Amino acid sequence: MAAGLDPRLPVLVGAGQLTVRSDEGDAPLEPADLMAEGLRLAERDSGGRGLLAAADSLRTVCELSWRYRNPALAVAERVGARPRHLATTVMGGNLAGVTVARAAAQIQRGELDVVLVCGGEATRTRHRLRAEGREPDWTVQPDDVGPPDSIGIDRPLVSELEAARGVQLPVNVYPLFEVALRARLGLGVAEHRRRLGRLWAAFSEVAAGNPHAAIRRSFSAEEIAEASDDNRMISFPYTKRLCSNNQVDQGSGLILCSVGAAERAGVPPDRWVFLHAGTEAVDHWHVSNRADLCSSPALRLAGRDAFALAGIGPADVAHVDLYSCFPSAVQIGAVELGLAPADATADGTGWGGVGADVALTVTGGMSFAGGPWNDYTSHGMASMAGVLRDDPGSVGLCTANGGYTTEHAVLVLSSRPPAAGEFRHAEPQAEVDALPRVELDDGWVGPVVVESATVAHDRSGPTHALVAARTPAGARTWCRSEEPALLAAAETEELVGRPADRDTTGTVHLA
Repeated sequence: MAAGLDPRLPVLVGAGQLTVRSDEGDAPLEPADLMAEGLRLAERDSGGRGLLAAADSLRTVCELSWRYRNPALAVAERVGARPRHLATTVMGGNLAGVTVARAAAQIQRGELDVVLVCGGEATRTRHRLRAEGREPDWTVQPDDVGPPDSIGIDRPLVSELEAARGVQLPVNVYPLFEVALRARLGLGVAEHRRRLGRLWAAFSEVAAGNPHAAIRRSFSAEEIAEASDDNRMISFPYTKRLCSNNQVDQGSGLILCSVGAAERAGVPPDRWVFLHAGTEAVDHWHVSNRADLCSSPALRLAGRDAFALAGIGPADVAHVDLYSCFPSAVQIGAVELGLAPADATADGTGWGGVGADVALTVTGGMSFAGGPWNDYTSHGMASMAGVLRDDPGSVGLCTANGGYTTEHAVLVLSSRPPAAGEFRHAEPQAEVDALPRVELDDGWVGPVVVESATVAHDRSGPTHALVAARTPAGARTWCRSEEPALLAAAETEELVGRPADRDTTGTVHLA
């Protein structure tokens, strides 16, 4: 046994990931095959033997490009594993992180020895086949195959009222967070656009050096933030390159095990990445009820506990991978975790107080490395494992986010063992639930103050504005407008704080 280490201490010993480029001659793979190959690569990466066959539990991240009755079983059969436990997450980008954290806690308690976590999406291939009018010839399991255990709680992200008002698509909601951030920072529209370009250009530089990235080239700030024929506006201020790229075929595999199991499998100690702490928390479920549109108390408290459990502070973190579906998620995450001051501005590869030598991604982010729906965090952790092995003794931080900065997981990892001698896990949910809530007033008619606004676009141009507003009593109400003058003002002026009126149809009119 490694000197002084608890044999139950959880370690990440294998990390595999792949990107299939069918347009470059790669043979397309269905999601279960992507997951299986990710696990095979992870076992090879470990330098050990027999880890797949020794698995106690195999857990898959919910896939959208193809549905299996039991995806965990489909993968287990492909890799020759016979685990006693099979599980699959529900929808949620946070759940890859949650799955790893909970598996590590079970290993620490001695309930499991070897856990396999994997995910895979073949969205690019599926869309190509649909465009050709074809269905893929992928695995269909028999009707008598039972379902796996479920990880997470499956419930609608939005209320019926929010959906009716258009507060539904992430590509429309995250821009509302972005505009609220811009107002808080006191930035002009043009200055803010340059800021977003600089921040995301730094991400693209990381992706250019990532062999697994879907887009392996760097972009200038202008190429990212300015709308153009090949970078159209999606929902102001987000262009296509500022949004997650889910048109990818990607797979991942992670192998977690106890120190004892790692030694029995012959995994060299220099392949071990120790899990120090994992936390999870959920913000007020509906965006309508949050205190503001540019913070995340759940992430702040989860981060606080993760640092405390690991016995470190933000300044001790050398490598970071923040969930990066949209720039507002990264900026909110950096501030809430103490990685940047609240008034930070994008600069270089870092952001504000982080410093130019510390980027906020080790992959290149979901716009460039790829955003395989719920499974991005597995790729973030796989990349982080390599970074930590190459920088012995350093500490890494990975986050995962589901919904609209709704559900969060925070993981602290290092190539050195935890000072506490054990993995620690916490859920500060009671604190989050006790925080104040804003009431939703959908029946309000009369004066309001604009809280945030975005303009949705299709390929022909702007279609409508989605506006969050506050009533005189402080309630939040959702508004809409198709008035050309308001749409133009929302993209050129600061509307936040402007007086307006909401009529009986929910349409907003600037005062």
